[in-house]
Amino acid sequence: MRKIIAAIAALLPMSAIANPACPVCTIAIGAGLDIARRLGVPDSVVGLWAGALLTLLGYWTLKFMDKRNWHFWGRDVIVILASIAMVGFVYMGVVEYNPTLICGGLIMDPVLFGTLCGAFIFIFTSKLYQWMKKKNGGHAHFPFEKVVLPVAALALASWAMMLCF
Repeated sequence: MRKIIAAIAALLPMSAIANPACPVCTIAIGAGLDIARRLGVPDSVVGLWAGALLTLLGYWTLKFMDKRNWHFWGRDVIVILASIAMVGFVYMGVVEYNPTLICGGLIMDPVLFGTLCGAFIFIFTSKLYQWMKKKNGGHAHFPFEKVVLPVAALALASWAMMLCF
């Protein structure tokens, strides 16, 4: 039981040691979301990338707050959850909430499901990068490793969602 609690606690958002991603990649993802929807990419895949983008914006907000020395109890968790919760504004006019059966066991809107999965994947890969960097003496294994890890994980998850939906 302790191992399960420790594993869940390890995935909670905390302050980032390094800048989690580059601004060019963030702009590319944001612009790609609209294009993907126009090309007919499933909403779950679009939501996956949107969840990663919203989480990234939360990390950037935390970096901004660190520069201003704004610290309060629960700040990191509150900011990350608030940034992910911004997906709710999509349902105010752009997307209709349409719960469907997901992978034969869960009933949820595909955009919301993808957003939650994307946020989880981005947080996990950010923590994985920090752990790998620490194990390598504080250095990345290869150039742009902190960008390659989340993009590769999101690409694999996108492929899996294309098969599932």
